[in-house]
Amino acid sequence: MTGADLRRRPVVLASACGGAFALLAVVVAVHGWAPFGFEAAAVRWGVAHRPGWARSVAMAVTSLGTDVFPYLLALAAGAVAVRSGRAAGAAGARRAAAVLLAPLVWLVAGQLLRQGLMRAFARPRPPVADWAFDASGFSFPSGHAFTSALSAGLLALAVARARPSAARAATAVAALFTFVIGLTRVYLGVHWPLDVLGGWLLAAAWLALGAWLLGLRAQRGAGARR
Repeated sequence: MTGADLRRRPVVLASACGGAFALLAVVVAVHGWAPFGFEAAAVRWGVAHRPGWARSVAMAVTSLGTDVFPYLLALAAGAVAVRSGRAAGAAGARRAAAVLLAPLVWLVAGQLLRQGLMRAFARPRPPVADWAFDASGFSFPSGHAFTSALSAGLLALAVARARPSAARAATAVAALFTFVIGLTRVYLGVHWPLDVLGGWLLAAAWLALGAWLLGLRAQRGAGARR
């Protein structure tokens, strides 16, 4: 596989996931932003199978998809990238600071995009009676699903670039983390399943776009050093 093929992969993935997200949004919009039958059934199942201990576990897990933890993952991604860069000197220190903060900035930018889309779509959440705890804002795409997928993906990407041999393990852990948090959103009654899917697709598109920009910057840097 050529270098051009490798550089093209993130563009293809971003286009595919972005297109799938747009198609999903159209499908849900045409349905009047109301839940499909399988979505309502999934939420009802969660409500009917939610003993106290399971609710507590799910709430502990879902909390990892918001507040400080995802931003710590993004900073960890930056730290991994800095360690693998081995920059030195004053210019190296400035570059290291930029590399350290880049994943965090990309996460924040993604959050602004996601919040803008959520407000524009304004899909209602499941009925309040089904909630395991108070939730705020609209439903599509799920903020927890998006944030957990993007932050874990940023860390997995950094690990994969620093240690290619660990790429599969890092990707598997990130996918599992993202999947479990997404499930808790439906189980706790605060999101419909397609909200979660939308969050995952948007995060994948944004992550792939970031990977493409990173590869483009690395390519230009290599050209400038020649």
